Amino acid sequence: MRALMCEAHGEPETLVMRDVPAPEPGPGEVRIAVRAAGVNFPDALVIRNMYQRQPPLPFAPGGEAAGLIDAIGPGVTGWNIGDRVAAYALSGAFAEAMVVPASRVVPLSPSMDFETGAVFTMVYGTAFHALHDRGRLQAGETVLVLGAAGGVGLAAVEVAKAMGATVIAAASNAAKLDLARAHGADDVIDYAAEDLKQAIRDRTGGRGVDVIFDPVGGSLSEAAFRSIALHGRHLVIGFAAGTIPSIALNLPLLRQADIVGVAWGAFASADPVGYRANADRLAAMYEDGAFKPHIGLRVPLERGGEALRAMLDRKVEGKVVVLP
Repeated sequence: MRALMCEAHGEPETLVMRDVPAPEPGPGEVRIAVRAAGVNFPDALVIRNMYQRQPPLPFAPGGEAAGLIDAIGPGVTGWNIGDRVAAYALSGAFAEAMVVPASRVVPLSPSMDFETGAVFTMVYGTAFHALHDRGRLQAGETVLVLGAAGGVGLAAVEVAKAMGATVIAAASNAAKLDLARAHGADDVIDYAAEDLKQAIRDRTGGRGVDVIFDPVGGSLSEAAFRSIALHGRHLVIGFAAGTIPSIALNLPLLRQADIVGVAWGAFASADPVGYRANADRLAAMYEDGAFKPHIGLRVPLERGGEALRAMLDRKVEGKVVVLP
């Protein structure tokens, strides 16, 4: 089979196309004929050897895919050859086939195509786990989404709206903010043109936001936290800005606010029942029309490195799809 391989840790440009044997599923595993693969920030960390878990070299990167089950390992029940599914893994999706534990597979919603399925699992799963499970978001509260035009940011805008929140989307230019509005944001902040802390206070009448959804990090984190509401929750998703912020601990004390870590992958692995329950709920919300995943770039498998670079350089709005 064809696969885009990481043979030495480095940048997206170092990935190479290879013909490799198709993987065979072991006990508890299934093989998926990949029809589309999503591109996510952890994929770039994995090829740079900067992620908390690492596959052995060489490997095909890509942690999210949709396709058809074409082989089933011993001990697997509940799945059949030909089932339309989506799955997540540490790696393997940038290839014509990947093997994953059956516990990490979910059925595609009836109306969902493969491209949409390939960009849905991680970002909507992360957004829902963050806002519902970790952030305890209640209808009527106000949510600030940083990096609101990225894949997980747009998902958070839609999930927060579906949960009955008022959503303030923050991004770095007008086009990104227009996209966030189109996906349901009630108000927007251009943090390249406005002081974020003051803008939050202006948008909330000085009260602040109840929940901060933060996949960006860097200097934006503390600026946002300084305008959090009393008893607010700052959800730490990741650090797309490239730097991990330091927040003085007197700030959560003064606001009686929580800084909450969100690790969707760890949750999904440790609690497969909870992961599947969330996935089923999100699928039902998708079928009800609550979500409209936005794909900003599609590339063939051999250009998967370009897809990773475009995501890292923030040249794409929404999600990126790699097509074998």
